Amino acid sequence: MAGHSKFANIKHKKAKADAQKGKIFTKLGREIAVAVKEGGPDPNNNRKLKDIIAKAKSNNMPNDTIERSIKKAAGEGDSIHYEEILYEGYGPSGVAVIVQVLTDNKNRTAANVRHAFTKGGGNLGTTGCVSFMFDKKGQIVIERAEDINEDDLMMLALEAGAEDFIAEEEGYEIITTPEDFSTIRETIEEQKIPMLSAEVAMIPQTTTALSDPEDVKKMNKLLELLEEDDDVQEVFHNWEEDDE
Repeated sequence: MAGHSKFANIKHKKAKADAQKGKIFTKLGREIAVAVKEGGPDPNNNRKLKDIIAKAKSNNMPNDTIERSIKKAAGEGDSIHYEEILYEGYGPSGVAVIVQVLTDNKNRTAANVRHAFTKGGGNLGTTGCVSFMFDKKGQIVIERAEDINEDDLMMLALEAGAEDFIAEEEGYEIITTPEDFSTIRETIEEQKIPMLSAEVAMIPQTTTALSDPEDVKKMNKLLELLEEDDDVQEVFHNWEEDDE
């Protein structure tokens, strides 16, 4: 992926999330609900829940809101059942897009996702059509700071089991297997090192640049429509965005 764009994209995404706190908290609440139903309300015994709580905190979700979401999910029983679905497709000029959703109404979500692809100059594909172009990895992104020593951070990450440590101009990217992600994230958290983002993501093996301004406009429209949908949790793509 392009150097700075990763950091610029994360900051841009966070800025948009801050402007839409209600929406992002709704999405995180769904993730918490699914994790609680799968593994119980105690994060010490539910690693998935622990990771989502860390993700929620990185998105400035207040502790009391997180607690309420956990209690609500624990008391709901089976009243609401969210199904996790992955949609795959193509944006303008063949950009690969993966959409991760949690939904209680597959028909509604499928129609909305299809509409977003159409409006964004792309098309929804079949299962597996682009996922082979991505690797599922834990990804921890940390901004450069005076009190963070690059060599110490690299040794901390690699000794904890990280697969790769990438130093870039604006910060550091730590890549893990999905299985080792929680342990490595907790190791970094224990050192009080702030993380710009920490999640299990679909990382593209190669990227696609868009040279036509109209394609860029359509791609932004596609991403905007998907991110505005309450059922959509994450959108992964291999568009190599220009640095802002």
